[in-house]
Amino acid sequence: MPESPSRTVAEATDPRPASLPVSPSAGTSKAPKVAAASLIGTTIEYYDFAVYGTASALVLGPAFFPSGNPTVSSLAAFLTFAAAFLSRPLGVVLFGTIGDRLGRRRALVASLLLMGLATVGVGLLPTYETAGLLAPVLLVTLRLLQGVSMGGEWGGAVLLAAEHAPPGRRALYAAVPNIGPSLGFLLSTAVILPTLNIVGRDGFTDWAWRVPFLLSAVLVMVGLWVRSTVSESPVFQDPPSAGTSQVSPASPVSRFPLGTLVARYPGRLLLGTGAAIGGSAVYYLTIVYSLSYGPKSLGIPQNTMLTAASVGAAAGIAVTLPVARLADRVGRRPLMLTGAVGCVVWAVPMYGSLSTGNGYVITGAYTVGLVLLALMFSPVAAFLAELFPARLRYTGASAAFILANTLGGGFAPLVATWLNSQWSSPLVLGFYTGGLCLVSLLCLWALPETREDDFTA
Repeated sequence: MPESPSRTVAEATDPRPASLPVSPSAGTSKAPKVAAASLIGTTIEYYDFAVYGTASALVLGPAFFPSGNPTVSSLAAFLTFAAAFLSRPLGVVLFGTIGDRLGRRRALVASLLLMGLATVGVGLLPTYETAGLLAPVLLVTLRLLQGVSMGGEWGGAVLLAAEHAPPGRRALYAAVPNIGPSLGFLLSTAVILPTLNIVGRDGFTDWAWRVPFLLSAVLVMVGLWVRSTVSESPVFQDPPSAGTSQVSPASPVSRFPLGTLVARYPGRLLLGTGAAIGGSAVYYLTIVYSLSYGPKSLGIPQNTMLTAASVGAAAGIAVTLPVARLADRVGRRPLMLTGAVGCVVWAVPMYGSLSTGNGYVITGAYTVGLVLLALMFSPVAAFLAELFPARLRYTGASAAFILANTLGGGFAPLVATWLNSQWSSPLVLGFYTGGLCLVSLLCLWALPETREDDFTA
């Protein structure tokens, strides 16, 4: 329930009532198609993001930030990775306002188009050797645009799926687009690994690193076509369809959703951010940072690290929907709390496995860790959406998740690189990640269960 239902920010809202469906079953006949369209979009967006993260670990440091010190080059490359997270809040404001005022689908089409243009642009950039300082400036600019896009993608995708979901299956449908991050990583690996094997490390460093970025153009065109064919969320039916009614004046359309959100729901915004911060650290340290750290600092073959992360990501995908279905039956918090406890306990052994250098041990440790992550992240889409009312939901869910991604994921490679420059043991990654997962555990404990909340209010 809202922390302060009083209309203390009436001046920031439009007094005209909005059309909201009374029944959560409105539009459920289109739910599978909408969920699939949301998944395609998030997969493409996270493919683009994963391609950059993997390229940062492999080649972008020396190509755009040449330095005699490999640690400095890696830090610079990961700094551009973090730059995209810094611009995500701008995407939350921009696309959250569009999504909460004009509709989810419009925001999602725009975010996907922006991501595609920025990613293809990275593939066309000159390197430092060719263009000097202009090369890293252009790279950072395109990364900022990617971040703006990502700020609007996740929230809109899960809401479009959740708001079309049949009764009692909201967590399941909201979890479908949540498969996108892992699926996008697997897709990027499926492109990068064969390219590496065909042209070799030198060929990849010289020119072939551009191929995954340029292939994004094809994926984006497919995604735009699919998204343009799906129906808008029932929240934005105008005029209302059968079985719908006008929302009460207590839930007006906000002129500036983020301002209203911060004024009325600050506690839920902060706790929701904390609830997702640990999982973000697990994902990005495993999927991005360790791909650089393992080969460069520990001498683990690149293919071994990519395989371990890919197998773990595939295992996480396999359990995501069953976990979400269970969350529809027993609630969101029990599963998320279990996952948080598991990640706190398993973080040190998971990253400690890197010290063995054994591919089987690392793959097994990563698989357990990413399955525990799925317990936290499979219900999180529905959970964060249910914390906020319909006309603030796009902004609220996006802000909580994106802030968690920025603080827990975007800066994780930078923090990890610094930590490993001070302490040369992979165990330090486990203590850092375990600490953030403990924060998530405490925030989840403080938040209420949301499974039975009215999703039309």
